[in-house]
Amino acid sequence: MSGETLHVYFLGTAAALPTPSRNPSCIMVRRGHDTLLFDCGEGTQQQMMRARTGFLVDGIFITHWHADHFLGIFGLAQTLSFMGRTDPLTIYGPEWVTEVAAAVKSLARYNIRFPVIPVELRPGSAVRFEGYTVRAFGTDHGMAGLGYVLCEDPRPGRFDRQKAIDLGVPPGPLFGRLQRGETVRVVRDGDTREVCPDEVMGPPRPGRKIVYTGDTRPVHTRIADVAGDADLLIHDATYDDSARDRAEEALHSTAGEAGEAAAFLGAGTLALVHISSRYTTVAGHMRDAQARFPGRVIIPSDLEMIEIPYRDSRE
Repeated sequence: MSGETLHVYFLGTAAALPTPSRNPSCIMVRRGHDTLLFDCGEGTQQQMMRARTGFLVDGIFITHWHADHFLGIFGLAQTLSFMGRTDPLTIYGPEWVTEVAAAVKSLARYNIRFPVIPVELRPGSAVRFEGYTVRAFGTDHGMAGLGYVLCEDPRPGRFDRQKAIDLGVPPGPLFGRLQRGETVRVVRDGDTREVCPDEVMGPPRPGRKIVYTGDTRPVHTRIADVAGDADLLIHDATYDDSARDRAEEALHSTAGEAGEAAAFLGAGTLALVHISSRYTTVAGHMRDAQARFPGRVIIPSDLEMIEIPYRDSRE
């Protein structure tokens, strides 16, 4: 479906240890009427309240099973049950997702009133939604881990209204049928002829793409086929470049490495997340990322929201 809004809410941008201003990891993506969570650190339901997003969640995608990325599922499930949810909640993630989903049910003293459905994903797995797909890729964090690419379907090309009129198509319902890919019949000068969509439609236009790495060492050189040309790359930047040795030891990325990944992948905007609590300022992160990436770099605060526009609207 073209024309859908695409909003990204940064509900949690801290590393493993939260700070007074940053919660553990959680990225909410809202596309049209769909709402997906990518990771669900503790306190996610409170962040949803603070951001005034509501509690409609269509699925949760977990990158890996370190506690700061999934402990919020328990509280969120409890909140959803109190609020009367009956629709199933699907949790997608790497191996062990079945055990975590079972724990969500078994640890709740108050009975959860809806099914919790686990779906195990592997690198290359794809989950299809209406108008877009979420694909998983492998990460490098010392355990089974996944990053995710949300990619919209291509949109139809631009409709050439004047060309359609010149071919004898009267303005009205036939215009819509052509834009939906249907061939139409028209009568011109007493002759009946068919007008095909490719006669009046431009080439397909790309949909929007969001990439979220979760916690990882840089993996951009092996994911370009699925993650290239992203409108938004949300990348692990736990450390600035002065702590490169620590990043390698802990299997995280530095801000400079995130910038290098964004440049390699041709991203439109780079968002640095998973900021270590050791930092009282992110000026070093910004400096290091901008030294490697000429595009737009942001270091979002918790509760910040950005809208992803269509590419042709930015041209």
